[in-house]
Amino acid sequence: MEIWAVGFSIFFSFLLSHVCISDAQMPGFVSLDCGGTDSHTDELGIQWIPDDQIRFGQTANISIPDETRQQYMTLRSFPNDNRKYCYTLNVTIRTRFLLRATFLYGNFDNNNVYPKFDVSMGATPWSTIVISDASTAEVIEMIFLATEPTISVCLSNATTGQPFISTLELRQFNGSMYITDFENQFYLSVSARINFGADSTDPVRYPDDPYDRMWESDSLKKPNYLVDVAAGTEKISTKMPVDVSKDDRPPQKVMQTAVVGRNGTLSYRLNLDGFPGGGWAFTYFAEIEDIGPNDIRKFRLVLPDAPQVSKAAVNILENAQGKDRLYEPGFQNLTLPFVMSFKFVKTSDSTLGPLVNAMEINKYVKKNGGTLDGSTVTKFVSHYLSADWAQEGGDPCLPVPWSWLECSSDPQPLVTAIHLSRNNLTGNIPSELTNLGGLVELWLDGNSLTGPIPDFSGCPNLKIIHLENNQLTGSVPSSLGDLQNLKELYLQNNKLSGNLPSNLANNRVLNISGNANLHKRNKSSRTGIIIGSIGAVLLLIATILSCWFLRKGKNSKKRYTDQARLGNVLQSQKLPSSLESTATEAAHCFTFKELEEATKEFERKIGSGGYGVVYYGKLKDGREIAVKVLTSNSFQGKREFSNEVTLLSRIHHRNLVQFLGYCQEDGKSILVYEFMHNGTLKEHLYGPLTRERCINWIQRLEVAEDAARGIEYLHTGCVPAIIHRDLKTSNILLDKNTRAKVSDFGLSKLAVDGASHVSSIVRGTVGYLDPEYYISQQLTDKSDVYSFGVILLELISGQEAISNENFGVNCRNIVQWAKMHIESGDIQGIIDPALRDEYDIQSMWKIAEKALLCVQAHGHMRPSISEVLKEIQDAIMIEKEVQSVREGNSDNISRHSLHSSIHLGSMDLGHTDSYLSIDDSIARPTAR
Repeated sequence: MEIWAVGFSIFFSFLLSHVCISDAQMPGFVSLDCGGTDSHTDELGIQWIPDDQIRFGQTANISIPDETRQQYMTLRSFPNDNRKYCYTLNVTIRTRFLLRATFLYGNFDNNNVYPKFDVSMGATPWSTIVISDASTAEVIEMIFLATEPTISVCLSNATTGQPFISTLELRQFNGSMYITDFENQFYLSVSARINFGADSTDPVRYPDDPYDRMWESDSLKKPNYLVDVAAGTEKISTKMPVDVSKDDRPPQKVMQTAVVGRNGTLSYRLNLDGFPGGGWAFTYFAEIEDIGPNDIRKFRLVLPDAPQVSKAAVNILENAQGKDRLYEPGFQNLTLPFVMSFKFVKTSDSTLGPLVNAMEINKYVKKNGGTLDGSTVTKFVSHYLSADWAQEGGDPCLPVPWSWLECSSDPQPLVTAIHLSRNNLTGNIPSELTNLGGLVELWLDGNSLTGPIPDFSGCPNLKIIHLENNQLTGSVPSSLGDLQNLKELYLQNNKLSGNLPSNLANNRVLNISGNANLHKRNKSSRTGIIIGSIGAVLLLIATILSCWFLRKGKNSKKRYTDQARLGNVLQSQKLPSSLESTATEAAHCFTFKELEEATKEFERKIGSGGYGVVYYGKLKDGREIAVKVLTSNSFQGKREFSNEVTLLSRIHHRNLVQFLGYCQEDGKSILVYEFMHNGTLKEHLYGPLTRERCINWIQRLEVAEDAARGIEYLHTGCVPAIIHRDLKTSNILLDKNTRAKVSDFGLSKLAVDGASHVSSIVRGTVGYLDPEYYISQQLTDKSDVYSFGVILLELISGQEAISNENFGVNCRNIVQWAKMHIESGDIQGIIDPALRDEYDIQSMWKIAEKALLCVQAHGHMRPSISEVLKEIQDAIMIEKEVQSVREGNSDNISRHSLHSSIHLGSMDLGHTDSYLSIDDSIARPTAR
């Protein structure tokens, strides 16, 4: 593939300077309709322009009949490869901007494979986009101070599906609302922007907000958003104007609605994307009720994990200096958890309950300094701006390197290799290349470079230099011989002249042929010896390969016999022929006698299922095995045997139980697996092993992570995809290190021919069975997600999926029982007492709410297993950070007590101790 076909960059300087901006639209707006074909103005009055200057990527239309917004009806997608694809936008230095990107999948590729990929802002990771609903747009926002004339938004690292983008928007702020002491080193990633008391579910945005911020309605019924609303909470509104003081504060329409706590309390629980971490949090108040002359509204903010912030009381009329005026207390530097529980509680001398209009919470995202020699590489690229390979945007190395670069693995990497062979380079070799101190390989061969070879002494790590097939002139510099690490130098077919420096020939592969006026000194060279040695090595390799093929031919007859034994079994499987051949080649055929000896005549029974019994065994080479003998009189078992052999022979993953072989003799059908020393997850949760080996919460999370990885491989790493169909705790096995692997593929089905579902007779286990699958008999990967959701609930509660005793009257199902508790905010009512409070409640909530999404009644409402895996990993991170704080050795959270301050009018709360992820050298009390 040509280099020009693998990357792109879009420089929109002409867009910023030539797009006509109407009087109604704020200056500094850029709205890109990705994949669009023409400019248009939407119903809000925002003007959209297509990204049709892009030479790469594919445009596509989405398949959502109800979607009428033109900017969302198209998108641009990019290959699922190891490249990054970047939009580069011009900005004004020392100005603050809001950057927003949206992603509406809409099954544009007709594959029904939900994409998962990364988005970065330059070298800084921004977000992992995990699509879980084809008809819901994922929205990410970043607030930043521009310190360079351009910013880049890059898509990369797709693990499922293709990276894509629907819209990209830039909004310029005029004021200083988002100024912080940390903005030169941190971005603000928007986590929550809430309009309390909203009269609809639609967000308030442009033109009501001149900067087109999206103020989400607190009425929006979406997962993980504003739950545990206190009794007595009431919405109020006014049509009177509200003085917001400055134009970059929350807009008037947001401040004209509010909620009040008639019973004296406003309480909420809010999930914060991207947290725990250091954050920026402000609350906005305006007294919009007509209150009596003797009424007083005073209340305190209560954060259960930070009691020190509750010292001062809020009096809106006093602090805002009048009715219908905005007042904005908040923190610029505060550590927040993933689940933030907060209350506003009236004081004892108050006659009215608390009132709140809006809230904004952003997370600090540490900027990555980028490639250390990035400026040098950028100067080098500036010589070739018309070349296609020079159009890749973003940082040269992060999050992934440009297609023609290799980089070191350091957090701030160095360029280690340049591959620009046969790219029509002309002129002299740019001097910038001689300043890349980390460069190890330089490939500039096959171009039209002229002039002399420069001095590369500034690149002491160079090992390989390819300059052949150019038009270089002059002598070979002696400085090349001083490069101690140089092993290969290719200079053939140039116009070099003079004598070759004597220090070049020693211990190096050297080629200078095709330079008529370049001469070697009359001194013996080891080059010929090295070339001769290479020839001898090649001859030896050829001899070894010949012997190997002769031995392979002798063993082919036995392999053919083994394959023939499985032939009749595979006939019942309607699979592609390529899969059948893979299965027969990979599966090892054991003799019955071998297995009889290994199991000591099937002496030790270690498990049983609907289709047979499992025995412990040990092979002569010392490997421990699990031998599954199918019930001899089960026709269904024989068919499942065929299925399992076919599937397991072609899939290999560290989180799937390894299939070792099979046996089919004298009417017996036997499967052989690796032995898993720690039994099943079921035994550790509510079996005989729980008393002596109860696994703690973080171990349970790690088991869930392992199992999810295995399922993700089945769903996304196999072609065609595999649906397990019988996920349950007894089919998750633990090895000697308590690492989990998914087992038992006797019920698995292949999703063939790109079908979104597989019609099948309903099979599975009661309690784990997807109700939609049971009703429709249409099997999808979301059926596995349902079963996995049940497993997550079991991990939380230590309860079985079905019980006649544990879930109360008229409730036998863990799903109904857990849903009742979680939706009412009573998560403590389902947590396994065996965990003994050795967990962080934030990670517990994270898993509980994701489990409820997994067991939604309809498959399209459930997340993909990839999204579930990400949530599990986030929960593990929360637990590990908490554990590090307890042990006092966290690398991520400052050990020092840093200070935050809250600005409450003329009140001063003083200093509050808080662990922050922001470096102590820049964290200090701040107020607005």
